[in-house]
Amino acid sequence: MTPTRPVYVVGGSHSTFLGRGHPDFVWRKHPDFGTRDNPGVEEHLATALQETWALTGVAPQAIDKVYVANFLGELFLRQGHLGALLPRVERGLSGKPIARVEAACASGSVAIAGCVDALQAGCDVALAVGVEIETVGEAMDGVDHMAAAAHVASERGHDRFLFPWLFARRAKAYKEAFGATSEDLGRVAVKAYANASRNPKAQMRTVSMTLEEARATSERNREFLDDEVLRPHIRLSDCTTFSDGASAVVLATQEGLYRLGIHKELCTQIRAIGHTVQPMGAVLDPRRMSNMAHAASIAYGDASITAADVDVAEVHDCFTIAELQITEALGLAELGQGAHLLRDGATALDGSVPVNTGGGLLGFGHPVGATGVKQTVEIWRQMKGHAGDYQLDRTLTHGVTANVGGDDRTAIVMVHRNVT
Repeated sequence: MTPTRPVYVVGGSHSTFLGRGHPDFVWRKHPDFGTRDNPGVEEHLATALQETWALTGVAPQAIDKVYVANFLGELFLRQGHLGALLPRVERGLSGKPIARVEAACASGSVAIAGCVDALQAGCDVALAVGVEIETVGEAMDGVDHMAAAAHVASERGHDRFLFPWLFARRAKAYKEAFGATSEDLGRVAVKAYANASRNPKAQMRTVSMTLEEARATSERNREFLDDEVLRPHIRLSDCTTFSDGASAVVLATQEGLYRLGIHKELCTQIRAIGHTVQPMGAVLDPRRMSNMAHAASIAYGDASITAADVDVAEVHDCFTIAELQITEALGLAELGQGAHLLRDGATALDGSVPVNTGGGLLGFGHPVGATGVKQTVEIWRQMKGHAGDYQLDRTLTHGVTANVGGDDRTAIVMVHRNVT
């Protein structure tokens, strides 16, 4: 889809993504355990919103439409109706039309797409907010909650750890077809943690990961699947962990920018969106992300660009194999060559097409509902020079975000253009 009314990203921000690995996250081995609680859903939302207002100069009263992205509020928090929770957090949004949207891990991008639709339909300023709290309760309960993004009736019985199993299946097929190795997957994790170390909002900003640690099985980096065949193809370093966090972004039309008093040169533009959905439990070829490739072809075609025009990308590295397969789906590498792109340094901060500059899902964190919103904010931050210690030192014209729901069942690719 190409917006007929141009859509501009005014700006946004995140709360600090918290979970195991972050020094401020309280768990049973933390010195503050029993004396201090971690921030809850309302605190994370408040932080993301307050920083967004401060950074953009937009007042909440100026917003015409809001979408809130969240996957598992009812299961992790026993809290639904998050549209009405938002004005409890930010009273300036009281009386606004607000709705919650869900598309598993692609929920955040669906919220942005909803805002784009609203801006085509007559609104001029919209807000997308994503949030997830995943660290409450027992870890295995969380694993089971996440399995709801697959087809529960036909897929839940594959393994206790369903999504690691699904992506281990991808890793095994990919390795066997293209000669990739566990070391190649390890390089994804090493890059993610290195980038996150520069990012003060990242969950893993103080956690180091060497290639030797990432490619070797150890007590710190265990194999854990029940399935003996797939067990060697995924370890802890290949996986995101549970995260809490929120992201927010303001979008506007040209008329909205006039109303806000914001020059479009401070913005990026969403040039096109490819949004495709395939049936649950029907992955035909685990060697590739064919649904993501379809979404990318739509987005590129509608934006009148090719993969060669992409200067920076935010991709959905929920597992290390996902980054390799998505870079191929986006056309940044040929099928089976994603590992070579990584080995050659092309996706590093100083490479030809940096990928996941703030740490991606592996290093930055993956609070599911926030992830798609976070990706768009990160592209805006890079293009407008707000990325701090991980700012790219070059001119950026086009960026892409690639957000996945489930096992490549929902795919959303957005093409972003720098406005100069």
